[in-house]
Amino acid sequence: MRLKFRPVDGDFYDLFTDQARHLLLGSELLAEMLAEGSDRDDVARRMREAEHAADETTHDIVRRVNSTFVTPFDREDIYALASGLDDVMDMIDEVVDLVLLYEVATLPSEVDSLVEVIQRCAEITCDAMPRLKAMKDLDEYWIEINRLENAGDKTFRRTLAKLFGGGYEALEVLKLKDIVTSLEGAIDAFEKVANIVEQIAVKES
Repeated sequence: MRLKFRPVDGDFYDLFTDQARHLLLGSELLAEMLAEGSDRDDVARRMREAEHAADETTHDIVRRVNSTFVTPFDREDIYALASGLDDVMDMIDEVVDLVLLYEVATLPSEVDSLVEVIQRCAEITCDAMPRLKAMKDLDEYWIEINRLENAGDKTFRRTLAKLFGGGYEALEVLKLKDIVTSLEGAIDAFEKVANIVEQIAVKES
């Protein structure tokens, strides 16, 4: 049996939890952006601020890895997890930006389901990050993320079929396809984070 003698550095776990909280805020702003009657300019401004704060947390993790002799788990895994969480925030920010730039008045009803999946992924990711410290009770997290990603894929395909069903103008189809594809990309990015956590848990068990 291989023994590990790495010290427990709580700062890394706190930073990962902070990253996940940024995602939770981002998902809330995304839902607000798509709500009827929202001030989209204001929501987009707050989203840019949230994305900048998330970037700063990612940079804090990288700086800490570079200045720490012994890390709580492998450096490449820390980089991968930090990068994966950052990618999710970037995808959410992209959706908000596209909605603002494209000036889309109405969205397919299926978009609400995709946003709900993103919000749920953000919630359970935020709940899972503090559990990295003990490396316990994480399997239910990546199993649920995988289930949500599968549900999101089905909704994504149904939405595309609706867009190309002849009920939308060609230009509107292009705009909406970009938005819906970015929503699906955010869900995929959550699954990538869950896969990284699973790999870390297996290696550290």
